[in-house]
Amino acid sequence: MPKSDIEIAREANVKPITEIGAKLDMPADALMQYGPSKAKVSFEYLESLKSKSDGKLILVTAISPTPAGEGKTTTTVGLGDGLNRIGKKAMICLREPSLGPCFGMKGGAAGGGYAQVVPMEDINLHFTGDFHAITSAHNLLSALIDNHIYWGNELGIDERRVSWRRVLDMNDRALRDTVTSLGGVANGFPRQTGFDITVASEVMAIFCLADGLEDLQKRLGDIVVAYTRERKPIYCRDLKAEGPMTVLLKDALMPNFVQTLENNPAFIHGGPFANIAHGCNSVSATKSALKLADYVVTEAGFGADLGAEKFFDIKCRKAGLKPEAVVIVATVRALKMHGGVAKDALGDENVDAVKKGLENLGRHIANIAKFGVPAVVGINRFIKDSEAELAAIQAFTQTLGVDAVVCEHWGKGSEGTEELANKVVGLIDSGKADFKPLYDDALPLYDKINTVAQQIYGAEEAVADKKVRDQLKQWEDAGYGHLPVCMAKTQYSFSTDPNLRGAPSGHKVPVREVRLSAGAGFIVAICGEIMTMPGLPRVPAANSIHLDEAGLIQGLF
Repeated sequence: MPKSDIEIAREANVKPITEIGAKLDMPADALMQYGPSKAKVSFEYLESLKSKSDGKLILVTAISPTPAGEGKTTTTVGLGDGLNRIGKKAMICLREPSLGPCFGMKGGAAGGGYAQVVPMEDINLHFTGDFHAITSAHNLLSALIDNHIYWGNELGIDERRVSWRRVLDMNDRALRDTVTSLGGVANGFPRQTGFDITVASEVMAIFCLADGLEDLQKRLGDIVVAYTRERKPIYCRDLKAEGPMTVLLKDALMPNFVQTLENNPAFIHGGPFANIAHGCNSVSATKSALKLADYVVTEAGFGADLGAEKFFDIKCRKAGLKPEAVVIVATVRALKMHGGVAKDALGDENVDAVKKGLENLGRHIANIAKFGVPAVVGINRFIKDSEAELAAIQAFTQTLGVDAVVCEHWGKGSEGTEELANKVVGLIDSGKADFKPLYDDALPLYDKINTVAQQIYGAEEAVADKKVRDQLKQWEDAGYGHLPVCMAKTQYSFSTDPNLRGAPSGHKVPVREVRLSAGAGFIVAICGEIMTMPGLPRVPAANSIHLDEAGLIQGLF
């Protein structure tokens, strides 16, 4: 029986984090250590790197996810190791895992098999406390809003128009809609509100897009938290909340530095979901990595229709990043599911189902081309994949002018991604990259939403009622029309129906609600039935997580 991810991680030859830093010529005093194997990198040291030239940025994305798994994070880690194996100075940039999926259905986000980042248990649980700091900063603002209303409401906040909710880093459907301040006069003014998961917080988005502490504080101050009865916006800075929030986030903003199983360097920092937020690790970590290494491999959440689109249209647009290559991860198993095969039949060879499911991969390949960045497909191989099924994928991508490389990093580590690493370097050296966002800043907000729906999702159009359209027009009149849009949509389909796999076309994308994230610098369009506070499944992963007799954590994956 193969070893579990946690067993493999426990057997790793983990080196002192100072040795990993030395690979990047990083002095030991630049590291603020959290034990022997993880650290934060000091602002002073990162500031000293700003005059250095940038390395090459590589994005790892994937086809639309299925319960069969795709292995995007695993491939990101494997490619980083593979680049180091072929003699390149490379590092990876990942998001921090949320406790919600860890205890829910999806599991952790530290890779898998022999392509992992370590210490695996720490990364998947409390790590360096960044998410706790973000949760605390967010909820401090919530407390200051209610406190201001309680003590006379000098700003004239309309209690019916407080848009700022609370957050918790856990899947808890019971908190989606709540009533606060029950219990009489001493507890304040009752009002309806609710909780989002921490990774959907605007504070998380700001944290990941901020370029330093000064920018962080300014962005926090720009958050719109409520409106007056005259519809005048109330900002975080009006409550003098941005200062103490920045204090809570001061240490968290320093990137977290760890290593792979093969002792290669990695930043793991920030963690917005890609289905309800922008789905990328922090700008500070990515920019720092580009100064430290010649090649930087990063990932964006879920399929390319969500993570990659937001990486390009939000993160790269805002941070001035220019990606040089994209790896689109696919598996035979997932393609068979897109081709109509049930999960319990995925072990049987079915070339026809693979061919049918390839329409999903084809849509993602075509979408990436719209951003002007060359792509290669990384086939994350499973033991039961047949040669005929793998050949069908490669033959299909060749018709689109894109190579597909079979990768075996899960079982072989960097040896299994050596070919992919060489292919990616070749793509970069070809000089074909000419990155451009999908739409211009000047395009009206509704047209931006419609552009993503039509150009990326293959939809006929985005549809919204008059209230949503009027709200977008009001934000344009208030000076927010230049902002990009962040689509909150199911990750399982190009449509808003999670059960509609493959590459559906001609559907409608219903926009249920829009939210202004003025501090983060984007407009959130909530589509279909997507929830900003997920629930736990019938049998959550938490049921299997425990300490064994030796005091070791079991059940994490």
